Amino acid sequence: MGASAGVQYTLSGIAYRTFSEPLPQVMLAVFIALDRMAIKVDSKEKIYNGQRIWARTSDREIQIELEVISPKATRMRSIARSGVLLDQATSAEIIVQTEKALGRG
Repeated sequence: MGASAGVQYTLSGIAYRTFSEPLPQVMLAVFIALDRMAIKVDSKEKIYNGQRIWARTSDREIQIELEVISPKATRMRSIARSGVLLDQATSAEIIVQTEKALGRG
């Protein structure tokens, strides 16, 4: 099994994964992952039951949502777009790198 075996996808190609970690730890791991990938964070905002992070590269817009499932479980959704097209590979790699930052990869 590859490192992305735990990554799930919606029919539209959006990548998601649930981690057995509290939101603050997953959010820190997301920032570490984005830094490792040289992806610039534009902003973050509190949303209902979680956080949304906006980031970008020269040709991709990235949106990451972290949703609290329980005090010890966080669902991560990653969307990378190039224009109107979704980039499933980049979305999945952000999740894989987040998993590595959590010490699981």
